[in-house]
Amino acid sequence: MSTQTNSRQSEDSPKLHAGLTQRQISMMGLGGAIGAGLFVGSGQAISIAGPAVLLSYLIAGTVVIVIMSMLAEMVAADPSSGAFSTFAHKAMGSSAGSTVGWLYWIQLVVVIAAEATGAAAIVAAWFPSFPQWAWVLGFVVLFTGANLLGVGNYGKFEFWFAFIKVAAIIVFLAVGALVLVGIIPTDAPVGLANLAAHGGFAPAGLTGIAAALLIVIFSFGGTEVVSIAAAESDDPQGNIKRTIKSVMMRIMFFYLGSVIVIVAVLPWNNPAIIDGPFSAVLGVLNVPGVELVMSAVVVIALLSAMNANIYGASRMLYSLGTRKMAPRSVTHVTGKGVPAKAVLSSVAFSFIAVGLNWIWPDAVMPILLNVVGSTIIVIWCFIALTQYILRRRAEREGTDLPLKLWGFPYLSLLTIAMMLVIVGIAMTDAVARTQLLLTLGLTAALWLGSKALKLGADSHQR
Repeated sequence: MSTQTNSRQSEDSPKLHAGLTQRQISMMGLGGAIGAGLFVGSGQAISIAGPAVLLSYLIAGTVVIVIMSMLAEMVAADPSSGAFSTFAHKAMGSSAGSTVGWLYWIQLVVVIAAEATGAAAIVAAWFPSFPQWAWVLGFVVLFTGANLLGVGNYGKFEFWFAFIKVAAIIVFLAVGALVLVGIIPTDAPVGLANLAAHGGFAPAGLTGIAAALLIVIFSFGGTEVVSIAAAESDDPQGNIKRTIKSVMMRIMFFYLGSVIVIVAVLPWNNPAIIDGPFSAVLGVLNVPGVELVMSAVVVIALLSAMNANIYGASRMLYSLGTRKMAPRSVTHVTGKGVPAKAVLSSVAFSFIAVGLNWIWPDAVMPILLNVVGSTIIVIWCFIALTQYILRRRAEREGTDLPLKLWGFPYLSLLTIAMMLVIVGIAMTDAVARTQLLLTLGLTAALWLGSKALKLGADSHQR
């Protein structure tokens, strides 16, 4: 790991501005994980596993904490805007680095368009006089502009977006607790009895817990952006250490707390939970306008994730360019410290999505999302394997790392095994299997493409 410790100075970071504060990075980590996956996806997970979905969240949360700790170890040793792509490059060669970087970029490019589409669909229902494609266009232009204004402005945008989401969850937890203890009355009695009623704690058994685990894993996607953002802060090593320690525990508290409130206040098989678990819980209070408020929170969650993903995609593409794995033009940085061409390249597909929304509003995005649906599992596998290789290398060379994952090598090996178990679980589910196979096919194509380009470059040099 030490052989490349100067890569931050020589590769990309000197051209980027250190405009993010530790507070902003922490909120980005919280905001990245607290998105539509919690506000909407948790309902689907509950409907599959019942109250035992809490075990799914505990397992997934434990895995993501270890994965983020692995990233923290590598970022502290060598902050880079390429993050896990750069680390995979060092550990397993340029083809691995290129594959992970392009896989992550493609995923974000598709997800950016999907998030703009999802937010637009909700807002278009409020204002039917404006077509959905016009809202997509407006959101893409707005957040492209925000990212072009400089990393400091992006950080402010994302801080306040994350603040609103976190505040909404805190209010939800407080209200839920008051309902459970009886301070806020409801039409029907509520309480912890719901955790064991309606078929028991685990009505679908281990199969339900495993199926819900796949949904929950995807909801934690987005936390990895902090490993990219750390490179543009004034103290990458200190910031990543403080961020990982605080953010991961808070995320677990918010997720587990929210799910406990949902399955305690309402029977897990209540149909309203699938449509909107937070709205369903607040609905028992008979508060007028609660669905509109929660819809607004979901829109904010989608736009926040979109903003963060434009940032993450542009920095990953920029890093690929600095390592000659992408066109050199994307490495151009403006006076504000922004890789403008990388930003514009990352949102180009979203402008195309405007046309797709106009022509085929309900057909194209589901197909694309299927292709990148299991990307987070593949990337986490790469992260775990990369950390194991680089840590072994550092110990062999006697390198003193500023931050270390505890329990090495056993915890690293256990995490790699756990990721393989998750892959195995995914292969037993028809929908998840299709997504995983499509994602693995894309990964293989990127790997072969990078190998072919490398061979072509080597032969040209000779």
